[in-house]
Parts: sequence; structure tokens; C-alpha cells
Amino acid sequence: MSGPGSTAPLGVILAGGQARRMGGGDKGLLPLAGRPILSHVIDRLSPQVGGLALNANGDPARFARFGLPVLPDSVEGFPGPLAGVLAGLEWAAGQGATHIVTAAADTPFFPCDLVPRLTLAAEEAGTPIALAATPDPERGQVRHPTFGLWPVALRDDLRAALAEGLRKVVLWTDPHGAAEAVFPVERLDPFFNVNTPEDLAKAEALAE
Repeated sequence: MSGPGSTAPLGVILAGGQARRMGGGDKGLLPLAGRPILSHVIDRLSPQVGGLALNANGDPARFARFGLPVLPDSVEGFPGPLAGVLAGLEWAAGQGATHIVTAAADTPFFPCDLVPRLTLAAEEAGTPIALAATPDPERGQVRHPTFGLWPVALRDDLRAALAEGLRKVVLWTDPHGAAEAVFPVERLDPFFNVNTPEDLAKAEALAE
């Protein structure tokens, strides 16, 4: 794994949501195959990036066991994943990095080649941003905007957009140009995330 000042993007795990469908709390701390879901996410992302942080709000002590910097949203009122992206970009700027890659804290099976494929998609399309996507027979390609490659250079633009009330990821990414890195869906959707107790049971079965 290369250092933060290198060409490897830094990784930011987005755990800033409120987990209403799970009854509140942190979905990433729920146990899966004997370990927190967040541990599985860290194991997948850390080999792909030059350093790792966690975007989460509230008391950071509950994540102390993971040994990661905890980045709270810098925008009030839980405005969604873009606030986590901004927190990550501001942290990465201080590390001298040029890009971050984000992943959701409740998605334990995302691809082990997420970062190189996002990077390649952006390079091939000549866009500053790349988002993960999967094919869907009915809807075409479905984007997964919490899994993206984001340039530190756009942090001021994103901060201004959030201050103006923008919340939906694609409303910000589309005007800037966002490539799509399309990942195959084979045995399971690699971006399957745990939203409900039923999802957690399904994830437990998949983890076996």
C-alpha cells in the first residue's frame, strides 16, 4: 500500500447515515460472520488505497477499535453522502492527496478491484469523477453513488453546492462529468447493502 502523498487515492468509508430502517445506530457495527460489517469493509478497501478514514457523526469513540481517523460532516443536519465526500476531500487535501475513493460502511461485499476500475473509468472518459454501476435488465445501468472516485480539486465547488442546499449526488456529479465503472453482477450484487434485519440475515448467508 502506498503512502498518502503518492498517486494512490485515499479511502473514505461513509458511515454518516442514521440507519432508520435498522432502528437507528451504526449499521457498520452490526456483527457479520463474527466481526463488525465495518471490519469487512476495511479489509476490502485498505489494500486498494494509500490511507483510510471513516466519515461518521456523533461520538468518535465508538469507532476507536478500528484505529482510523473519524471525520464528521462539516455541514449541519445530516445532508447525506455528499457531506461525507466533502469531509473526505478536506481531510485528503491536508494529506496532500489528489483523489479519494468512497465506499459505504454497510456494503460488505463490494469489489476488491473497485479503486483501479474507478480510476481507469475516469481516465478513459476524461472525467474528474467516476461512480460505480451495475447492469440491471430492467433499468439499464444502476449507479451506486456512494462508491466513487472524487478529486480533491472540486472540494470548494462541492462545499458551495451543499451550502446552496444541493443534496442528491448525481445532481452534483453530472454537470462535472462522471464516468461509470460497470461491475458485473454474478452470484450477488457486489453493492448489496444492509438496510434491514432481513438484509443482515441475507448477508450472513452470503458470508458463509
